[in-house]
Amino acid sequence: MRKAVILLSGGLDSATTLAMARADGFDCYALSVAYGQRHASELGAAARIAQNLGVREHRTMRVDLAGIGGSALTDPDIAVPEVPMTGIPSTYVPARNTLMLALALGWAEVLNARAIFIGVNCLDYSGYPDCRAEFISAFENMAALATRAGVDGHPSRIHTPLITLTKAEIIREGMRLGVDYASTVSCYQADELGRACGRCESCRIRKSGFEAAGVADPTRYAPL
Repeated sequence: MRKAVILLSGGLDSATTLAMARADGFDCYALSVAYGQRHASELGAAARIAQNLGVREHRTMRVDLAGIGGSALTDPDIAVPEVPMTGIPSTYVPARNTLMLALALGWAEVLNARAIFIGVNCLDYSGYPDCRAEFISAFENMAALATRAGVDGHPSRIHTPLITLTKAEIIREGMRLGVDYASTVSCYQADELGRACGRCESCRIRKSGFEAAGVADPTRYAPL
């Protein structure tokens, strides 16, 4: 089987991406990253999803993005916005996707995998610059130059199956593929039990996606 490294955060999008990679016939190696994020609930969700969807191997690697700071997701002194904002929000994590893709690229080269999957989306990406197709294309070009596999003529391709899908379309596809969305955690400030706040932008996008898809929202919300 063709091997693929799947970046698995534990959220709705990455779980769907993993399910789509499996449906496409890839032998999946899931990679989660503990980067100093505000809560660890999503990493627990990633472990559950990896087990439920039957990956070949699931690894969690560590990067200290909290040491860089500058994001509400890595600095507890920066509040997570709970109302719509304009521009790039404070939940943007500097260089996060660049570093995560770099880790996936390294593991893919060791595994002799030619595919990397990431669940970025250009429709509800909150203005994050590292979720755009232009960024993915640029990274893919860089990877072909920076790796032995690329120099030998076998570069890794970065797959972004959700890039142009609405949240409702993502959810419908995941339901078709048997994703258990109750096991996922998308909230920027989930509690230690993985319960969502229901107020942050990620929660709002997720909730509206289930509504638009006509699917009952399985998210566990913390009591008000």
